[in-house]
Amino acid sequence: MFDHAMLEELHPQALRIANALRDRGEKIAVADGATGGLIAASLLTVPGALDFFVGGGVVYSFRARDVLFDLPREAYKGMRGASEDYALLQARAIRENFHAEWGIAESGSVGGSTHPSGAPAGRSCAAVVGPDGFEFVRVTETGSDDRIANMQDFTRAALQALEDALSD
Repeated sequence: MFDHAMLEELHPQALRIANALRDRGEKIAVADGATGGLIAASLLTVPGALDFFVGGGVVYSFRARDVLFDLPREAYKGMRGASEDYALLQARAIRENFHAEWGIAESGSVGGSTHPSGAPAGRSCAAVVGPDGFEFVRVTETGSDDRIANMQDFTRAALQALEDALSD
């Protein structure tokens, strides 16, 4: 179950993001990773989200990755989860596969268990890609093993990266 208070906290920012996308006549696709769907849920608090949100998914397994991104396994060669290049690849792929102008992807290690690639708990990379070759990655390091707090912090950082990208 999503944290009601957190969604209420993020709703004003989601509104600003929605308005920026609507003003541009552009849409976004979302690939949540360690954020567990909180990026998408935050954006979907905005009424009429179909105007700017096309879809996405939670990428939490190789199967989900293969279905949502439709990339050959070789595309990930040499990449590790919770890294800038991995998040950028995912943001590009979700954008292309969902035919959106913008894509956002988060890849991180929330803690509480060992990350498959060995990424340290509390590390997140949020990548935003947009029109005209725009690409940006924000790395967040909390230094914490608190799974829920990290999920929330990673979501905040990803949404801020998106808002910053849209205001440039």
